[in-house]
Amino acid sequence: MSTPFYVSPQQAMADRAEYARKGIARGRSLVVLQYADGIVFVGENPSRALHKFSEIYDRIGFAAAGKYNEYENLRIGGVRYADLRGYTYDRDDVTARGLANVYAQTLGTIFSSAGEKPYEVELVVAEVGATPDGDQIYRLPHDGSIVDEHGSVAVGGSSEQISSYLDQRHREGMTLAEALKLAVQALSRDTNGGEREIPAERLEVAVLDRTRPQQRKFSRIVGARLARLLSEEGAPTAPSDTPDDEGPKGAGSATTEDDA
Repeated sequence: MSTPFYVSPQQAMADRAEYARKGIARGRSLVVLQYADGIVFVGENPSRALHKFSEIYDRIGFAAAGKYNEYENLRIGGVRYADLRGYTYDRDDVTARGLANVYAQTLGTIFSSAGEKPYEVELVVAEVGATPDGDQIYRLPHDGSIVDEHGSVAVGGSSEQISSYLDQRHREGMTLAEALKLAVQALSRDTNGGEREIPAERLEVAVLDRTRPQQRKFSRIVGARLARLLSEEGAPTAPSDTPDDEGPKGAGSATTEDDA
């Protein structure tokens, strides 16, 4: 009888982490930025039907990079968790921190399980507060750890390079137009330090806008309004009253595996 091949637990976990990181890095990057009136999500996405960003609950947004079928399952689970908790207790009991903890437990369990491959996903859960100090942004890598981010965060693709660019240029109190253009500039930088043009029709943009009178703060920015923001010289913009065009909780939001 042949001797079974032995792999140390440390090496096995390192191999699983490397596998997940490579899968995430193959997708397109996305960024999440705080601005004066809320939080903006920006990513390159050529699809008009499938989305990187979606609404989870009233003040909570979700963004993900990686394999669509894996993070779509997580998104749906998050919506169910939020709906059940809000119905059972109170809508104010649904928080980004609680949702991040649920996702962390799920990702951590899958990552440490020897019976299935790790998820090739990286998540961002954001909640807009009544004031900028109340905003919360959590990044969840493939292993289920939670990183409390402030100001800006990038995931997927060349996220380290983009994060470094944002850290040097992002500032508090930016207008939506300023934050949007900074995000596009960061996403347009390639790995060699050059820049490429990303047309407006290839951008997906959504916001959690604290100034909206509705209970739901999530909305998408598309068409003429997106073009106007990209052309502005940092002038403040009026909040949009256009709700998420996908229905409650961003139902059906997704992105293809190659575009994640």
